[in-house]
Amino acid sequence: MVDKKTKNWAGCPIRFGMSQFGDKWSFLIIRDLMFKGRRYYNEFLEAGEGISTNILASRLADLEHNGIISKRQDTEKRSKNIYRLTEKGIELMPMMLAMIDWAEKYDDQTEVPAEFINKLRDSPEKLRQELLNQLED
Repeated sequence: MVDKKTKNWAGCPIRFGMSQFGDKWSFLIIRDLMFKGRRYYNEFLEAGEGISTNILASRLADLEHNGIISKRQDTEKRSKNIYRLTEKGIELMPMMLAMIDWAEKYDDQTEVPAEFINKLRDSPEKLRQELLNQLED
């Protein structure tokens, strides 16, 4: 609810959500971590959307600051960092799956593989568990 005198947006769940991950780049980074197995900075750069290095660095820092992702140094390639979803980030999965389902219905150019959407609609809990298992690897 908006307090018109102070413009205090406290309590609005949409505003809170957008403050945590509120732009297209953040959602695409979450998508890449959750569904595409990307973990390294360069993998996000090469994802195909054309994100600039300064925007990517900023969004990764924001997502880490908000507790949605974590970063740790790669033990083998010490000059690289590995990014992962935190529990808070993983809990976005139902929303991300709902967005995929919705987009597949209404976007005639969707790139959602038929096998994925069929699993999502026929066995959502099984798909969710498969995705969770992949995130643990």
